Amino acid sequence: MIDTVVSFLLAVIPAILAITLHEAAHGYAAWALGDDTAKVAGRLSLNPLVHVDRVGTILLPGFLLISQLLTIGHVGFMFGWAKPVPVAAWRFRDPRRGMMLVAAAGPLMNFALAWLGGLAWHGLDQLSDGAQRPVAEFLGAFILYNLVLGLFNLLPIPPLDGGRIAVGLLPLPIARVWARTERAGIFIVLLLIYLVPPALREVGIDFDPVRAAMNDVLPRAFDLVLRLSGNGAVGADAIGSGLGG
Repeated sequence: MIDTVVSFLLAVIPAILAITLHEAAHGYAAWALGDDTAKVAGRLSLNPLVHVDRVGTILLPGFLLISQLLTIGHVGFMFGWAKPVPVAAWRFRDPRRGMMLVAAAGPLMNFALAWLGGLAWHGLDQLSDGAQRPVAEFLGAFILYNLVLGLFNLLPIPPLDGGRIAVGLLPLPIARVWARTERAGIFIVLLLIYLVPPALREVGIDFDPVRAAMNDVLPRAFDLVLRLSGNGAVGADAIGSGLGG
């Protein structure tokens, strides 16, 4: 029972921190560019409760968490989202560029947090033997979740951050068309992750582009974070062990 509670906390707390700071970064970036909508709405906050989305932050992650702990005994995959930070693009001097910068702030925050997690790994030697393993698991999960959240949000599908960055970079006629997909974007993402791949596997077709891309890019990103934070290959092995890998 105690092990289950510890596993729950080690999975949930890093995820909450990653999501909360990701959303706060959007709000602060918008504020810096001249839009105080998020500030007035009380969303410039590190309080996770103000960023909670009932489905994306509670129901879906909770289902994934409980089902994985009950079936495989650990958390292998998490997915969810927070309540979007309100932004009034018309308040920016250049709305397209402003929205692109605001969108980029979220993934950049996650990548910075992952790097800070790598730096914190150096402090494990100062802890007692009993404290090292749970702290190592926490830091490993913290790095992993921030990388997953940052990389996933760079998929060029609105309303993900990558989609909004694409809208800022594409030629205006194409950008307008691409921006119109935002309302259906989250359903497209869910189809590509949860519905289409299992359905196609039933008929013998292996098609899971999002997971395949993450499986290819995530280990490289993890290794890069560790090297940039001075941990190197030994740190990668240690963190992998701390995560149960």
